[in-house]
Amino acid sequence: MILAVSAVSTVLFAGACGSGVDSAAPQVQPPAPQRSSTSEAPAPAALNVANTAQFGNIVTDANGKTLYRFDKDTAKPSKSNCAAKCLEAWPPALVEGQPTVQGVDQALVGSIKRDDGTEQLTLGGWPLYTFAKDTGPGEMKGQNVQGTWFIAAPDGKKAKAAAGGGQTAAATLNVVASSELGNIVTDVNGLTLYRFDKDTAKPSKSNCAAKCLEAWPPALVTGSLRVQGVDEALVGSVKRPDGSEQLTLGGWPLYRFAQDTKAGDTKGQAVQGTWFVSAPDGKKAKTTASASGGTQGGGAGAGGYGGY
Repeated sequence: MILAVSAVSTVLFAGACGSGVDSAAPQVQPPAPQRSSTSEAPAPAALNVANTAQFGNIVTDANGKTLYRFDKDTAKPSKSNCAAKCLEAWPPALVEGQPTVQGVDQALVGSIKRDDGTEQLTLGGWPLYTFAKDTGPGEMKGQNVQGTWFIAAPDGKKAKAAAGGGQTAAATLNVVASSELGNIVTDVNGLTLYRFDKDTAKPSKSNCAAKCLEAWPPALVTGSLRVQGVDEALVGSVKRPDGSEQLTLGGWPLYRFAQDTKAGDTKGQAVQGTWFVSAPDGKKAKTTASASGGTQGGGAGAGGYGGY
């Protein structure tokens, strides 16, 4: 009798243990971490359109920062050729999920997978980037950097400088008076334009390439050109190795200087004894006697551009 009771107890105990294992198994299927991860997913990036005096409508990110496109990328197929050091200056505009857009045709918006697995926004097929030197909304310091980076328009094309009468021009030459250099030539944004002694005017030829272009972005033209105070007969262009058209004045290719950050800056004057502000006739702007000392000092202290 004792043995029988013992046997029954063993069977009941075994049954209870078996029931405990079966009931535990289904509880593992919906793990808690998955629910937590989903609820904390980041909001998708946003594309917005901002209206600017210089370039009309341009594209910005969710924080209002200007978005750019890179001429060395491709749109068909969408491919980014900015990597390694390039990404330090040009962080890609990333997205997780479906981006929200405002003022942009949703059909033009897409993304590509980068080598690190992240998704980069594209517009009209072109990968989009911000510029590290743009520290807040409204800044557009990346426009025309190295002649290959341009602000993105809402259709994915390059934003064009706004001109009078609703027309567009990729570049405009103006003449302004400088207390140190007399009349000088500036671009549509009022930035000073320079010429390089190592270039040639007859024929027009640029000898600034590679590292040189980081310090001296060429003044490019991709559409109609408006001039004010400059003899149109002196204005022309020369084709660069990448196919872009660089403005010339009196035959001399024109450039900006990377250290000039606002209208009126002439920090590139006499740099390394080869770079000079352009006068309206394409010749070198002449420094007044009272300002010659300061200009010479500025030229000597602005070196470090690989011989350029």
